[in-house]
Amino acid sequence: MFEIGWSELLLIGIVALIAIGPKELPTVLRTLGQWMSKLRRMASEFQSQFQEAMREAEMADLKKQVDEMTSQAQSYASFDPVSEVKRELESTQQQIESAMVDKAGVDAPSSPVAAEPSTASAGAALPAAPATAATDAAAPSSAAPEPATADADAAKPDGKSA
Repeated sequence: MFEIGWSELLLIGIVALIAIGPKELPTVLRTLGQWMSKLRRMASEFQSQFQEAMREAEMADLKKQVDEMTSQAQSYASFDPVSEVKRELESTQQQIESAMVDKAGVDAPSSPVAAEPSTASAGAALPAAPATAATDAAAPSSAAPEPATADADAAKPDGKSA
């Protein structure tokens, strides 16, 4: 602690013997020893209290970690992947519906103006489509015998046409 060697102690002892005197020296040394023991006890008590506080702090940290691990383990124990997927799908559906409502709200003022010309052009296009379909239906029937004859020629063993 103080790193006092034997030579320094001898010098202090000689000075104390001369200054205090041989009659009072034993009581002074006893009192000095008592004070030193009190100081050492106080220092060891302080050190033990400091170490105890450190252990309590470590214990509090360990307890916190154990509590976190316990809560995480409980959340894993109650983990239900089906309900997680359901929740995700429902939230996605709500987002889509809200986006559609928002888009419909934005398109609503302009749709009555645009609806009149599009219905007129749609009405004109509808009669033309069935006529085209009837024409298309007649065209494949005339082309159908051609592949049939090719298939019939391939079916004959000699490869000659009929």
